[in-house]
Amino acid sequence: MGNYVITIARGYGSGGRTIGKMLAQELGISYYDRELMRLASDESGIDESLFAKADEKLKSSLLFKVAKNIYKGEIIGPDSDEFVSNDNLFNYQAKVLKELAAKESYVVIGRCADYILKEFDNVIRVFVHAPMDNCIDTIATMSAMTRKDAEQLITKTDKHKADYYRHYTGHTWNAATNYDLCLNTKELSLDKCVKIVKEYMKIKFSVN
Repeated sequence: MGNYVITIARGYGSGGRTIGKMLAQELGISYYDRELMRLASDESGIDESLFAKADEKLKSSLLFKVAKNIYKGEIIGPDSDEFVSNDNLFNYQAKVLKELAAKESYVVIGRCADYILKEFDNVIRVFVHAPMDNCIDTIATMSAMTRKDAEQLITKTDKHKADYYRHYTGHTWNAATNYDLCLNTKELSLDKCVKIVKEYMKIKFSVN
């Protein structure tokens, strides 16, 4: 089997990031999350801090929440005033994802990777979710916060993910039609989720 990519979108507190790390470790492949900002910075020459700042700006931008700038694969050159725009920073991260998919196997968390790599045949797209009560339990325990505060944080974080996804893809972030597998971590342990993804890989890629 050649290179392959596992994209993981996840609800906050569902355990999706942990599943991604477990998959990468068991499969012996790369794992990318916020590391993409560094790679995109290396690719573009744009300071890495601007990528992180762009994420924060988008979280509070009303225009971002109501507008769309669906990703079409373009890169804006350094001679343009839009070179360091939020949308072009996204474009560079997308460029890195595509280049990586052509040369290595990896797991990637978020970043609309399922959409960016939609034309690639070697991709498995996974969405990890859990009921709100389960996510609250997880976040409240991990972060030592009240259940009310945990619920507010989950709601805010997932809303941002949904807005971000719709802005760059035009689609609904948590719609099952975007993904190959949707895994409910209330019903399945993280170990079982990893096993299911690995079994699906064998079926999709026809490997033993």
